[in-house]
Amino acid sequence: MRTLGLLLAGLLMMAAIATTQTTPRTIEILADKDSQYKVGGKASPTITLKAGEQVKLVITARKAKNMNRDGSVHGFALLRKNGAKVANWNLLLHEGVQEFVLQAPNEVGEYHVVCTVICSSGHEDMNMTVMVTD
Repeated sequence: MRTLGLLLAGLLMMAAIATTQTTPRTIEILADKDSQYKVGGKASPTITLKAGEQVKLVITARKAKNMNRDGSVHGFALLRKNGAKVANWNLLLHEGVQEFVLQAPNEVGEYHVVCTVICSSGHEDMNMTVMVTD
């Protein structure tokens, strides 16, 4: 009976370790009413991801002047240098907090995030940089 208890305790410990290792890193982003993305309070932020890393983006969106017909107040699209959108990284943001679990691109390099909702007259300047490293 003692052996069974030790075995179960070992299995539970291994399951806890596996869960911890697969939890994606959380990055908090603000899509603000002044049509700026902010990370850590900084306008014009850069985030760094490891190639293929799974991350959880917690994005708080605040309405600027305009919104889409579907109620989205900002967009969040990750673009390659050639302007092509990265698959699964084309997000529509509604007012409030939303969470997205995404996988970083496998290709190392510099990517750009742009807003895809015409949110205000400052919409064209709503962008940020994502660096993907080894």
